[in-house]
Amino acid sequence: MAVTEPRRGVLGPALAGGILGSAATAALLLVAAPQLVGTRIVREGLLADPQILVETADALRDRQFAPTIQANRAALETPFGTHWKGSARPDVVVVEFFDYACAYCRASNPDVDRLIKADPGVRVVYRELPILGPDSVAAARASLAASRAGQFAKFYDTLFAAGRPARKTVAAAAQAAGVPPAATQDPAIEAEIRRNLQLAGQLGATGTPTFVVGDRVLNGAVGYEALRKAVDDARAKA
Repeated sequence: MAVTEPRRGVLGPALAGGILGSAATAALLLVAAPQLVGTRIVREGLLADPQILVETADALRDRQFAPTIQANRAALETPFGTHWKGSARPDVVVVEFFDYACAYCRASNPDVDRLIKADPGVRVVYRELPILGPDSVAAARASLAASRAGQFAKFYDTLFAAGRPARKTVAAAAQAAGVPPAATQDPAIEAEIRRNLQLAGQLGATGTPTFVVGDRVLNGAVGYEALRKAVDDARAKA
């Protein structure tokens, strides 16, 4: 019986052809469908770590509003009267736009107070943003009058402890601060409220509270850890 001799040189070219074919297929996929590959990788990454979306949005917002903050730094960080708490010689200033009728502002107060106690280099400047109705406006006017008398902290703490702003609670806070319960039409107070509304609008504030720390805008009751990190970042960039 004849024995057929194996054909020499077939295995090598076959392997080479397979390798080259696979490489060509991969190259074709990358050239012809890069968007498909990229989209799939991005989608899988976002599903695995959705925090990426939050961090990306924060970075874009910071880049958008940083120039506005820089241009208005003095207006933001210079308090009206005694509208501030914390360090007399701060190295970081936290600005809070707030409304006495805002439940989220009330919920944020313990976090802000904790930050002030924990960091002797922090000052919090409070900016009145009465956007939740006539009672908010009345409370803001009385608060600013108390501030001019050097009694902002007393008024602020008393009114938030009393509950939502109303004629009775505003009167109680004003009495505690030693000022009239109904502030008269003061041009300086009205100008301060208008200026705060304008600044908040320029910074993309979506409501209260809105915090400005360094070159960052933080919308909402973000919590102690977020405020702490923003302060640390601002200090590191200073």
